[in-house]
Amino acid sequence: MKNKERFFWILLSVFLLVFSGITFFSPNLWAYQSNLETKDYLSRFEYLFTFLIENYVDEVPVEVLYEGALKGLFESLDDDYSYYLTADDMEDMNDTTTGRFGGVGLYISKPAPGNTMEDPLDRFVNVVSPIEDTPAYRAGVHAGDYITHIEGKEVIDLTIDDVVDRLRGTPGTDVIVTILRGKEIEFDITLTRAIIEIPTVKEAMLPGNIGYLRIIQFTPFTDDRVKEAIRYFESHSYTSLIIDVRGNPGGLLDSVAEIGDFFLSSGPIVTTKSRIKSENEVFMSTKSILVPADMPIAVLIDKGSASASEILAGAFKDTGRGTLIGETTFGKGSVQKVMSFHEGGLKLTIARYYTPADINIDKIGIDPDREVKEKELSDEETESLGRILKENLISNFIDSHPDMNENDQEKFIRELHQDGIVLEDRIIKKLIRNEYNRNLDIPPVYDLDFDIILQEAVRMMRAGEIRVK
Repeated sequence: MKNKERFFWILLSVFLLVFSGITFFSPNLWAYQSNLETKDYLSRFEYLFTFLIENYVDEVPVEVLYEGALKGLFESLDDDYSYYLTADDMEDMNDTTTGRFGGVGLYISKPAPGNTMEDPLDRFVNVVSPIEDTPAYRAGVHAGDYITHIEGKEVIDLTIDDVVDRLRGTPGTDVIVTILRGKEIEFDITLTRAIIEIPTVKEAMLPGNIGYLRIIQFTPFTDDRVKEAIRYFESHSYTSLIIDVRGNPGGLLDSVAEIGDFFLSSGPIVTTKSRIKSENEVFMSTKSILVPADMPIAVLIDKGSASASEILAGAFKDTGRGTLIGETTFGKGSVQKVMSFHEGGLKLTIARYYTPADINIDKIGIDPDREVKEKELSDEETESLGRILKENLISNFIDSHPDMNENDQEKFIRELHQDGIVLEDRIIKKLIRNEYNRNLDIPPVYDLDFDIILQEAVRMMRAGEIRVK
């Protein structure tokens, strides 16, 4: 009996030792197996790569196959924001992040070719926003537009890299793009390439001691420009503030976190979460704010507000520090890292960001506290707008009336109505104002006459409807 009992305990001990050994070594075992699998796939790829070089009917440069393989590798991620960068792409990316690059001035997005697309418009290039005071902006390209052709070639089968290659080029040269606005209005625009200087901030005082701060993009210089704007407001005795991030495509995470700290005195501004421990970070606000904690703040947003601008809007909304007015934002809640790789580089999604309420808004966006947007046009109004754009009626009128006055506008609008244009006078006047401003070297910082979102923000501010929560 004692021998059986002893045998039982020996057997149990051996079992526990074996079990604990499996448990202890299993992570290493799984890592080892995974490493073997990776090596197996790399071996297959190396064989196929060599086979193509030696057997394809035409001689193909090794670098062409190499770059094609890398592009395919990133496209397989099914992530619009992760892609391989050639040497030229990397140079352009560096120019962009430092605030200067050559091209037409558009921020764009496009799903990788071959991906399943629920929306037919995903075949085209989505204009996230034009950069202010650039060829695209002056030509009238808007956030929400789609590019369907470049120099007459369809963009359906082009990657985002291909599109960028076709839009960028030698300053002074032209590129023709076909714009789709809505679902029916399609027209060509000729853009003259230029050296693009990225603006960051514009400021002005609105009636009633309201400071107006427009943040166009978040670059390494934006936080300093915002500081300068705040000092400007202080010198003009501002009592409330409107921050406008409409059409702001985003930018650097550090920049928006720094700016958020100008307004928030406690708690997180944004949190990044990743499976890579080093990329998990909480950007905390400090007590040293630049704007008084009791100052009313409104934040203007629209469908062109993306990425870093959504981080700022989300921080204001979740903390109750500001009131959001406008439309639901774009919905880009991921963080990318740009790094060099041999002659080129890569842009890779490494984390997702979360607002102070621990919300990731990717593909969802941030809803405003007060929704304000232009009313949707009827089919007849859409047709009229299409005629105006295709026939360049507004730009032709401005070209022929460089010193136009109110009487000139009223006469022009009457003629449009007599010719079958059914748009409201206010919409036509806004088109005239926008077109006129685009041709100015220094356009006005704001338009309180026709900007209905800004009008509502000013009204709410004056009525005391915007308070710190």
